[in-house]
Amino acid sequence: MPLYEYKCKKCGLSVEKIQKVDHLPLKKCSRCGGVLEKVISSPTIQFKGTGWYVTDYANKEKKREEIKHGVKPKKDESPPKKKPALAKGKEAQPALHG
Repeated sequence: MPLYEYKCKKCGLSVEKIQKVDHLPLKKCSRCGGVLEKVISSPTIQFKGTGWYVTDYANKEKKREEIKHGVKPKKDESPPKKKPALAKGKEAQPALHG
């Protein structure tokens, strides 16, 4: 949801309000009862979650570059595989194919 800024024409109070685009704008100052005017300013947007360049595609490009230069990404490293444990006193027997 966008953050809108309003300024009172009478007392100069600045008010910020998070509103849906289809909500009606604020009209009355809570301090003096004067008329509020919407202030035009640069947008303040923050994209969260997956599906954005920063969270998905940029990471893939970084991984490709690391692989290309011989650096393994730490995040995707899996733990070393363990050899199956043998019962005490028994040795591994080769499989017989018959």
